[in-house]
Amino acid sequence: MSKQNIKKSLFSSIRNNFIAGIVVLIPIGITLYLTLFIIRISGKIIPKEINPNNYLPFNIPGVEIIIALIVITLIGWLSLSFLGKKFFEFFNNILKKIPILRTIYSAIGQMTETFTKSDSGQKSVVLLEYPRKGIWAVGFATKENEGIIKNKVGEDITNVFVPTTPNPTSGFLLMVPKKELIYLDVSFEQASKFIVSAGTTNIN
Repeated sequence: MSKQNIKKSLFSSIRNNFIAGIVVLIPIGITLYLTLFIIRISGKIIPKEINPNNYLPFNIPGVEIIIALIVITLIGWLSLSFLGKKFFEFFNNILKKIPILRTIYSAIGQMTETFTKSDSGQKSVVLLEYPRKGIWAVGFATKENEGIIKNKVGEDITNVFVPTTPNPTSGFLLMVPKKELIYLDVSFEQASKFIVSAGTTNIN
């Protein structure tokens, strides 16, 4: 092997090792960054009166997150009880009477209900050609469109939310002919993991 080939092989090996290091460190770095970010902002969410760090001689990083998780779990437990259901029903009725808030609240409520239904989770994940023919994207079929848009188009269409990666909270609302959708027999969680990971994990 000539010196030139040895140099190329050495350079190629170093380059591959460098890229491999980046691939390994990027998810670790992002995870650590997000963890530290959540710990920082969680201290501002919990009121000082119930934050243990204000009474202890030392700070416990992330204790606010634990408190927030406990509070959310308790609220969920309360919402499933009889009195809790009555309270939240009363609260929902109040929000639905406020002109601007009722539109936002109803839309978010419907979207949350759609993605958390256990019986529809397997049916909502779809495969569609987007943004052009021959390019495929994973989306979530949210509802059959039965309004004026369907009447204008003249065929059965489905509302599909195509999330962006790695942040699935933003995306595009597409109205796609039902015949052009391929329904995948996978859960919402599996599809979300595939999207968040930027396709580095497979949907099984």
